[in-house]
Amino acid sequence: MKAVGLYRYLPIDDPESFLDLELDTPKAGGRDLLVEVKAISVNPVDAKRRAPKDLVEKTPRVLGWDVAGVVKAVGPQVSLFKPGDAVYYAGSITRPGGNSEFHLVDERIVGRKPAKLSFAEAAALPLTTITAWEGMFDRMGISKTGADAGKTLLIIAGAGGVGSIAIQLAKKLAGLTVVATASRPESVAWVRVLGANQVIDHNQDLAPQLEALGMKEVDYIFCLNNTDRWLPALAPVIKPLGKICTIVSALKPLDLTPLMGKSTTIAWEFMFTRSSFRTPDMIEQHRLLDATAALIDAGTLKTTLTTHLGKINAANLKRAHKLIEAGHTLGKIVLEGF
Repeated sequence: MKAVGLYRYLPIDDPESFLDLELDTPKAGGRDLLVEVKAISVNPVDAKRRAPKDLVEKTPRVLGWDVAGVVKAVGPQVSLFKPGDAVYYAGSITRPGGNSEFHLVDERIVGRKPAKLSFAEAAALPLTTITAWEGMFDRMGISKTGADAGKTLLIIAGAGGVGSIAIQLAKKLAGLTVVATASRPESVAWVRVLGANQVIDHNQDLAPQLEALGMKEVDYIFCLNNTDRWLPALAPVIKPLGKICTIVSALKPLDLTPLMGKSTTIAWEFMFTRSSFRTPDMIEQHRLLDATAALIDAGTLKTTLTTHLGKINAANLKRAHKLIEAGHTLGKIVLEGF
């Protein structure tokens, strides 16, 4: 099968940072699905895993954790899907990624592709949707059914992949008042289209901007960028008993003392936790992806695809990683077909 992989972890401009490869097609066993990959999207985690380091792989490493495709074969323990089913999912970071013609994935982290979306439109969604859903509804405990309607959510970096779906989920399911941060005219326009009630500039101090909106403090904060930078700025603007969730690894020890006086809850969200540790509730990712597909088909949510870079090959993946590393993407970048 065709695949895009690497042996060495190199700067993206290096000719060998990604290679077009021919690999053996894997076989499905256990609860695995063998999926024919139709489209993929690229996330910051791809660029982080590919980042330069002193390591040489003996066999090619295939990255990629957003797939939409068709089930070609199933393992003997599979009960949720059958060959021919159209699916979408983010996969597991402990296994080979989806930048290949065929891919193995545990059925418990796979959802049925939204019927109203193309494969490219569907591929934009899984990883960021799981991250946003788990971060808001599981980690911060926000009600999906409107019990917290009217409360305020601040999203740091609202125009990226996670922010683009988080705004929609927060508005459409939870009924929250959403304040998103964005700094460029195009990113401000994007988050407003997605439903943000207010937009503030993350290049300026947060507190005076929120106060100008009549929101001295907010109930929830979803930090989607640079935890080291942002955490000190969040303590003054979170309400007493408020909740903060961050998705970005800290690069140095964090001082959480400023959050103590308000009894603030702080949580981490890493969407690969369930698949990496095969937690007892691993199947919840299947359920939330199916629930998201139903919301999309009902017209409640929409795809976050903004950039289609063409076929799945080494050259186009290099283009995608360059855009991700530049740090100014809106929504999601997708590649389709081999």
